[in-house]
Amino acid sequence: MNQIPLDIAFWNYDRVHALRDGTVGIEGVEARYHTERIVTQIFEGMLRARRFDVAELGVTYLLRAIDSGEDLLALPVFLNRCFRHSAIYVNKASGIESPADLAGKRIGELALYGHDAGVMAKGMLSDEHGFDPAQCRWLIGGIDFPMDPIDFVERPYPAGIEVEWASKEVDLGQLLEAGEIDALISADIPACVLRGSPNVGRLFENFVEMENDYFARTGIFPIMHTVALRRSLVEEQPEIAKAIYRGFCLAKDAAREALTKGMTFNNMATMVPWLTDLMQSN
Repeated sequence: MNQIPLDIAFWNYDRVHALRDGTVGIEGVEARYHTERIVTQIFEGMLRARRFDVAELGVTYLLRAIDSGEDLLALPVFLNRCFRHSAIYVNKASGIESPADLAGKRIGELALYGHDAGVMAKGMLSDEHGFDPAQCRWLIGGIDFPMDPIDFVERPYPAGIEVEWASKEVDLGQLLEAGEIDALISADIPACVLRGSPNVGRLFENFVEMENDYFARTGIFPIMHTVALRRSLVEEQPEIAKAIYRGFCLAKDAAREALTKGMTFNNMATMVPWLTDLMQSN
């Protein structure tokens, strides 16, 4: 049987290692696997450069691309899921102590108005705390981690929202620390937070407790990224979508099995203490 050559791209998650190292294959596919320094470069490679047949895409990027006419299909493979109570940072001199205090503030957001983490954070704030994004002023840009501006997808935002785009040289994390913006919503943690600057913190410092409670109440483990492929590929090879899906599922099963077997040895291959206990308690 002839193998279909496909270029497949995703970031270096543990749940895809079995695909990359050949432990798991995709039936009928001769796969060439790719990754990039950061995931947005994978998105750009799929959407602008068309380097890949199958690729990880942020859900908001996928929806923007489809809305712009890209003929893509998504598989129910969720390579990145993450709670986002932890993704909201504040300048401690801004007077923001609760979600209600965000009203009227100048807020930065990473990459896009409505990047994956931003949609989830704003949705949670709106649903649970009465937050209204239209009451804020928004500055969209990058942080200290080098990333090119996101200009390979459409950048719409709702009517009535005040949005400004920062230049490439602007670091939203520095603006947050200096008090030039009051808050920041970002999938990536700014350097000022990582180094423990006294000027900044999280809106929800007890985010682990809150995220556990959120999941217990709603059953929602937020989806950030999925896997997309070109519709023409499926039309030419109707079984290919199922084969790709199964390959990703088997790779995830292999990662889970490795962690489970590692419990015998207290998962000593990782640097995370108490990982085995955490797995047993959940």
